[in-house]
Amino acid sequence: MQLMVMRSILLLWFLSVTVTTVAQQEQLPVVDTAHVYRSMESALQNPERVYKLNLSKKKLKHVPPEISRFTNLRELDLSKNKIKELPAQIGDMPNLERLNLSSNDITVLPEEIGKLQSLRYLGLNRNLIEYLPPSIGLLSNLEILELWDNEIQAIPDEIGQLKKLQELELRGILFSDEEQNRIKALVPQTQVYFSPSCNCLN
Repeated sequence: MQLMVMRSILLLWFLSVTVTTVAQQEQLPVVDTAHVYRSMESALQNPERVYKLNLSKKKLKHVPPEISRFTNLRELDLSKNKIKELPAQIGDMPNLERLNLSSNDITVLPEEIGKLQSLRYLGLNRNLIEYLPPSIGLLSNLEILELWDNEIQAIPDEIGQLKKLQELELRGILFSDEEQNRIKALVPQTQVYFSPSCNCLN
């Protein structure tokens, strides 16, 4: 008799735990990971729910420091602004997969750019970048790197560490035949796009 009572108690306890768990799951808020936030004001209302943020054409001169609060951010578009430099905090977004910084006035990239280990796309077209930091080689998941129309004189050897790199866009940059051949040798698995060589000495 006591055994039957114990079994009944255990069964009731198991059912109560199951019902409570299901109820809690049903109460969890649904997060729309496809939603694109287009202002800092709206994004900061629920920073943990921000997965995509588009601040293109906002006349920004600096990267908003509050961006580091978006710990779940996957895609960030800061293109077509007036940004001249990137803060070291740009590396504090470990989940970032796409970063578009095209059409700004950026001259250098901070070493911290190499901390973006989840990055698959990096768009830096139409800036004033003169060189890439060696830490660019730490972007182990990078698939597409766009650098066309910059002031780059040479590509660092560390670019050869990007084993997943599929496309390297370098059109609009004057490289000698020697430099073009060196770059292609560094990333033999990558489709590299050049403008005609300048036949000049770097």
